[in-house]
Amino acid sequence: MSETDKLQEKQKLPIGFMDSGLGGLSVLREAIKLMPKEDFIYYGDSLHAPYGVKPQAEIRDLTFAVVEKLLDMGIKGLAVACNTATSAAVRLLRNTYPELPIVGIEPAVKPAVTESHGGRILVMATPMTLKQEKFQNLLAKYREQADIVPVQCDGLMEFVEHGDLDGQELDDYFAEKLSPVLTDDTESIVLGCTHYPFLKKELRHFLGDRDIHLIDGSLGTSRELMRRLKVQGLLRTDDHKGKVRIMNSSGRQELIDLSLKLLNLPDYE
Repeated sequence: MSETDKLQEKQKLPIGFMDSGLGGLSVLREAIKLMPKEDFIYYGDSLHAPYGVKPQAEIRDLTFAVVEKLLDMGIKGLAVACNTATSAAVRLLRNTYPELPIVGIEPAVKPAVTESHGGRILVMATPMTLKQEKFQNLLAKYREQADIVPVQCDGLMEFVEHGDLDGQELDDYFAEKLSPVLTDDTESIVLGCTHYPFLKKELRHFLGDRDIHLIDGSLGTSRELMRRLKVQGLLRTDDHKGKVRIMNSSGRQELIDLSLKLLNLPDYE
């Protein structure tokens, strides 16, 4: 087989996505819009969720276990669509698989600071994401430029995992976590976990008429994934209609059904 034929065969492989559960679907949703010809395999590790309360070594091991499953199925690129897994494992993944285009996600602090007009920026994320060196370095880089306040949101991702995307219990959670740090000059909230974009509607309801910008990294991460695939000539050039395969370590069909509901792309199989 010639090198050209090998490349064409590789172009037909799906793109792998992994997350500790269902949150990474918010990134996948953007990737599908950007790359409608591509096939995707999404693996949610809900059996071991949440990652954000586990030791770093365990998060790294869980991440590698999922990635190795995706590689065994045959993928041409990888999105680690989980902030916690990115912080714990993405550097080691790149060292281990240097030829595989890999993107991770991190809280969108940079866009929030770039768009800032001097107001307060809240960063909602899991305790582990906020604790890890990757986020602390990000915080140190931009802290002089803006008033950035991390908000530990332990337990928030579970609302999405259970399909609870609205209601009084969620409002009460937002009140407990955000009321102590919301100020009149709060101008943006960074959704620093891929689960949180699915809660935007209820968060908007909680915030009421406050003019606060909600920012997440889904689109930026998807664009970077597309860029890396393009650089290696791995994007499809035919008229293929992309498909999505959803997998979940829990083996529970209701989580597959909830995943498809969250993805909300009826044109895709």
